[in-house]
Amino acid sequence: MVWSRRRAPDAYEPTDTLVSLAFGLGSTVAGLLSAGAIATAALWLYQHRVVTVPWSWWAWVLCFLADDLGYYWQHRLGHRVRWFWASHVNHHSSQHYNLSTALRQTWTGFIALSFVFRIPLALIGFHPAMIAIVGGFNLIYQFWIHTEAIRRLPRWFEAVMNTPSHHRVHHATNPVYLDRNYAGTFIVWDKAFGTFQPERDDVRIHYGIVKQLGSFNLLWSVFHEWIGIARDLWTAPWRHKAGYLWRQPGWSHDGSRDTSDAIRERWRGAGTAQSSE
Repeated sequence: MVWSRRRAPDAYEPTDTLVSLAFGLGSTVAGLLSAGAIATAALWLYQHRVVTVPWSWWAWVLCFLADDLGYYWQHRLGHRVRWFWASHVNHHSSQHYNLSTALRQTWTGFIALSFVFRIPLALIGFHPAMIAIVGGFNLIYQFWIHTEAIRRLPRWFEAVMNTPSHHRVHHATNPVYLDRNYAGTFIVWDKAFGTFQPERDDVRIHYGIVKQLGSFNLLWSVFHEWIGIARDLWTAPWRHKAGYLWRQPGWSHDGSRDTSDAIRERWRGAGTAQSSE
């Protein structure tokens, strides 16, 4: 962080960085509080496993690949389903992109049930401890890609792995970049499932969320989307209430808001190939 700060003084905004650090601390506490329940669920699934996967080297590799695939779908639905987005939006709420942004993790992942995408590996037959360890390595890998200090890496590496360039795209609010590059470690999942977008040299990236928070208030940053859901559930007609939980963020029953799909289609329709906005 110090090196990046010296190279690019504008990369870090002091208050924004403090908020990110507070997010990281709160997320760690929330994770510790929920770890017992998640471990209990994983162990119960493991007791009913289909097969017993050994502790061989190939099992570790297979578990890492399976966990990374599970992370891809967890992450993708975290952007496409508002209930999951209410938790994940925390990570995207900064308008800066640096190593402190990686620490801006959710406090409400347990409430959003994000863990359900990865603990089924225990039912297959991977030991919960193995799942936890490879998940930890996946998270560690993703830390260093939150930087603008590294532009491009060798082509062979960019072709297979998630990189700072690929992940900058993911954090962008530019229409061409919205809801792209969900990968954790391996970018091949995005290429396989049609969500890959390379970084363009002619597009200046704008970070954050489509509707910026405009505030460094920590509690508002943590809970604003949950508050928005509660407000919509209170005011929406009964037949539309479920949509405010399970449809895409930005969806509204009266069409008064924009989803990322609508924003992208409008951009395409306008023919703004230069897309610097």
